[in-house]
Amino acid sequence: MYKEKSVCIVVPCHNEETQIANVIKTMPEYVDKIVVVDDKSVDNTVKVIKECQNTNSKVELIALQTNQGCGGSLATGYKWARDNGFDLAVRMDGDGQMNPDDLPSLLDPVVEDKADYSKGNRLFTGEAFKKIPKIRYFGNGILSLFTKIASGYWHVADSQSGYTVINKRALQLIDWDKMYKRYGQPNDILVRLNVENFRVVDVPVEPVYNVGEKSGIKIPKVIFTISWLLLKLFFWRMKEKYIIRDFHPLVFFYLTGFFFSCATALLFFRVFLIWYLSGKIPSINALSAMFSFMSASQFTLFAMWFDMEANKHLK
Repeated sequence: MYKEKSVCIVVPCHNEETQIANVIKTMPEYVDKIVVVDDKSVDNTVKVIKECQNTNSKVELIALQTNQGCGGSLATGYKWARDNGFDLAVRMDGDGQMNPDDLPSLLDPVVEDKADYSKGNRLFTGEAFKKIPKIRYFGNGILSLFTKIASGYWHVADSQSGYTVINKRALQLIDWDKMYKRYGQPNDILVRLNVENFRVVDVPVEPVYNVGEKSGIKIPKVIFTISWLLLKLFFWRMKEKYIIRDFHPLVFFYLTGFFFSCATALLFFRVFLIWYLSGKIPSINALSAMFSFMSASQFTLFAMWFDMEANKHLK
């Protein structure tokens, strides 16, 4: 128990035979249950977990029969924690990149009812740029920007951080079967939390790298895949939150901004095409293109501002 709240640690893992034992060993004493979800590992991960069970009664092993991705294994662990009535569910991956010493800082905002979901932010510390591989650092920055727009949590950064705590109410309300199953899971869950109006807070945590972890992430592919996912989630959130469940005029601002953006692209294409063919810039066409560009920018920025105002109480 942590401050009279039961704590379940969910540990998704895949091929972590060298790391998982130390992850389990370093869990704080106040943790009530450690649910390790093996995502169809092909090494000795399951064997190592079973050995840990012999010395630690808190360890519960769920061995998936098919590979479901990090999101799928996390959802399995969350459903277990939900069905067993835990007050708090914590995600700590099996690669040893999440420092247990940071856990109280993540738990406190949720325990004190200041947030429904807390997540680690590795970018707060000045060590982040030195410790995080550069391509992952910049990739994280790009995805964090897109996630702010898609999720409505404009105050949240380091969107790819998986070190999180979620309370019982959110655990019960989110449909975990619909959560994205691959590397876009942290982005997907933020959008779903926003639609349900849950409070989210960022907590500074230590970036941990080069502890023997093996990353299977291909950064260029992941950025493209998650960016496409975020675009779909953005439209889904607009529909669910601002049309179906409630109404907000910001949807018209976004739609008008989108219309002018398309018009801008067409008008500028025509300007450059005529310029290329005739050597002259059509003045009316150019003015129309600039007017369309400024209108697209203004409508889109106003829509973002309205979205920030509509969600500022979720900090």
